[in-house]
Amino acid sequence: MSSGTHIALLRAVNLGSHNKVAMADLVALLGRLGFRNGRSLLQSGNLVFQSTGRTGVQVESLLSGAAKKHLGLETDFFVRTAAEWAGVVTANPFPKEAERDPGHLVVMFLKQAPDRSTVGLLQQAIVGREVVRSNGREAYVVYPDGIGRSRLTNAVIEKSLGTRSTGRNWNTVLKLAALAKA
Repeated sequence: MSSGTHIALLRAVNLGSHNKVAMADLVALLGRLGFRNGRSLLQSGNLVFQSTGRTGVQVESLLSGAAKKHLGLETDFFVRTAAEWAGVVTANPFPKEAERDPGHLVVMFLKQAPDRSTVGLLQQAIVGREVVRSNGREAYVVYPDGIGRSRLTNAVIEKSLGTRSTGRNWNTVLKLAALAKA
């Protein structure tokens, strides 16, 4: 893994008619901003690229401003280095669920790491069989009865933790890890 490899996740793009953006346009934007080897995964706003000399927070700010200016896209970007991403995979507190049912294990990528009290609020907000564990700027959520019917929505998670978030299922997390190594 190159130390300059970054993974960027866009929040809530290409959901129905909301925040429509072509992945080719995002990859082209990466090139215009001086990032190298830009690639996308799926149509839901997953980017992998090379950058040197910038922190994840600097990259988030740059991408957010450029997407708004050049693509008319207003959304949050969540950026992690390849090393941070590898840590997300390693820190998974639900290895059995990841093996048995990876589509129902979701990693919520957070803007800021929540404190214990807010994680406690999130635990109290759970009314179903979902299980949540937090680790730094990520929260891992198991949805044993499915995500679509769960009342533990992104809005509930954000309100409880007091920070913005975007989620990716375990299959996508692993695919992005592999793409970052390529």
